[in-house]
Amino acid sequence: MSQDHPLLAKIDPLLDTTEGPAWAAVIAELIDHFDCVVGTIHLLDDDGMLRLTADQGLPPPVRDKVAEVPIGKGMAGIAAARRQPVQVCNLQTDDSGVARPGAKMTQMEGSVAVPMLDGERLHGVLGIAKPTTYEFTANETELLLAIGARAAARLRR
Repeated sequence: MSQDHPLLAKIDPLLDTTEGPAWAAVIAELIDHFDCVVGTIHLLDDDGMLRLTADQGLPPPVRDKVAEVPIGKGMAGIAAARRQPVQVCNLQTDDSGVARPGAKMTQMEGSVAVPMLDGERLHGVLGIAKPTTYEFTANETELLLAIGARAAARLRR
């Protein structure tokens, strides 16, 4: 994947604002680019929990359920634990155990969660989802990993 991808050019200034990363704007760009309707950013706190920092399109009952995610639980927690992307092509029919039962409340199907890594150091997890069955391609996942790495590098500062 090219490091000069147009999406990266849109995301970089949003990560470099003087007040800190503009997470809501990052989510909006991701949703637009990947033709999704739901997006989340969870950041790792000092207690080792993933805390919902920004979201778009989450129903309020789901937002309450994912406000705090333990490492290893649900898609975001598993992506964080494995330090690898985790995806489900249809949350509504998934029986792998990766998606938690509350994920069905999103009404989404194709979903991916990607760790935000600075080297091996975890800073959080990006997540996006579509209302249709979908498997994110290797190129799409690689682009999301690159965005996650750029965001993690900004958080390290």
